[in-house]
Amino acid sequence: MWKNSYQAPRYRSSDFDTPVIFYEYEEKEGPVPGEKEKKVLFECLARIDSIWLKDLERAKQNDTLSEVTIIIRNPYHTYTPTNKHYIQVSTGVYQNDKYNIKHVQLDAKDSNFINIVAKVVKP
Repeated sequence: MWKNSYQAPRYRSSDFDTPVIFYEYEEKEGPVPGEKEKKVLFECLARIDSIWLKDLERAKQNDTLSEVTIIIRNPYHTYTPTNKHYIQVSTGVYQNDKYNIKHVQLDAKDSNFINIVAKVVKP
């Protein structure tokens, strides 16, 4: 017999309360090397996930202890994050840092979400 039971969703709408901006850089014009912000690619609300022990171990191996995991709703064909893009988180302790995307993957349990691992870009 089929058992009728309710399973709560993994994430709630209230979990996605941190504004993030995805953008890309372009090279500066002229003889001076460097980059400048090019254009905003996508803006959304995200969930900043707490650091897991496995993430911390991976960060130690890569010598990047300043990683953050960001979860966004899947924008499907509107925007596809890649490792050439950067992230600006607009609240909290992350506000003054810019992040470079290191790893992007669909959530294993629900393809409506994307997990993004990003690392702080040193100025």
